Amino acid sequence: MSHTSSNRLVVAISSRALFDFEEENRVFELSDDRAYMRLQWDRMQTPANPGVAFGLVQKLLAFNKVAESQLVEVVVLSRNDPVSGLRVYHSAKTHGLDIQRGVFTRGEAPYRYLRPLSANLFLSANATDVEQALIYGFPAAHVYPHSAKASKDRPNELRIAFDGDAVLFSDEAERVYQNQGLEAFVSHETERANMPLPPGPFKPLLEALVSLRQSQASGMTIRTALVTARSAPAHERAIRTLMQWNVEIDEAFFLGGLDKSGFLKEFEPDFFFDDQTRHCESAAATTPTGQVISGITNHPKTT
Repeated sequence: MSHTSSNRLVVAISSRALFDFEEENRVFELSDDRAYMRLQWDRMQTPANPGVAFGLVQKLLAFNKVAESQLVEVVVLSRNDPVSGLRVYHSAKTHGLDIQRGVFTRGEAPYRYLRPLSANLFLSANATDVEQALIYGFPAAHVYPHSAKASKDRPNELRIAFDGDAVLFSDEAERVYQNQGLEAFVSHETERANMPLPPGPFKPLLEALVSLRQSQASGMTIRTALVTARSAPAHERAIRTLMQWNVEIDEAFFLGGLDKSGFLKEFEPDFFFDDQTRHCESAAATTPTGQVISGITNHPKTT
C-alpha cells in the first residue's frame, strides 16, 4: 500500500536518528523531560553532531538541488518537546539540511501523524514507535544509534540495501523455516518458485525509490541491493517476485547463512534494513542500520 499523495518521496525521521543526541537522551533517562528540555535550550547555539541517518538524509535532499520540483521531503517526527525541536531546526540549518516541516509530540506516540504526512518511511531510535508504525501500515525501522556512519565516497549516489523475508517480502517463507527447519523451507520455496511472494512492509519504499530513480533532472543516482540469507534454489522465488513487481534491484547477495557485514562493508550502503537482531547488530559495526521490527522472528508468540 502506498501512502504518497504526490510523486514526492516523504521520509519522517526522529531527532535521535538524524542527530547524535545520545548524551542528551541519557539526561532524559536519568532525570525527566524538563531537564532534557533545559539542556537542549542551553545548547541551542551548538549544532548537534550528525547521527546515524544523517548521511541518508543529506543524499535524499540532494535530489532537490537541481530538480525542477521537490522530489524528496524530510520531516522531523519526534517525541521531543517543541523547545528541543527548535535545536533540531537550528542544527539542520547549520548543516545545510533543508528541513521545513516538523511534528514534536513531547512524549506522545508520533506514529499516527505518518498518514497526514503521507510518509513513505519512518526512521526512529525508539523501537516502540517503529513497531506501532509498522502495525499502522508504514515502512519503519529502528535505527541503531551506534551504527557506523555512511561512507562519503559517492556523494552523488544513494545506496540502499534490503533484507528479503519480512522486509521486502512477507515473512511467509521465514515462518516455514522457523517452524519446520531449513529442509522444509527449501522445499517450500522450490515448489513455489513461480509464485510471487506476498509483499513485505518495505515494498512501498522500494517502489518509491524506483520512481525517484526515474528522475533524470536531479543529478543523483540510486543503487539498490538485496542482501539475504537465502541461497539456491530458494533464490529463484525472490528474483521472480521482483520481476513480477516490475522492480529492478541492482545487486543481489544470496549468502546462505554467511555473515552479511563483510558484504555490506564492500557495498557501502547509506542504509541497510533487516528484520533480525543478530544481522542488525553485526551490520551496525560497518553500516548505518535499521531493524524492521516485523515478522515471526520479532513476534514469535503471535504465530
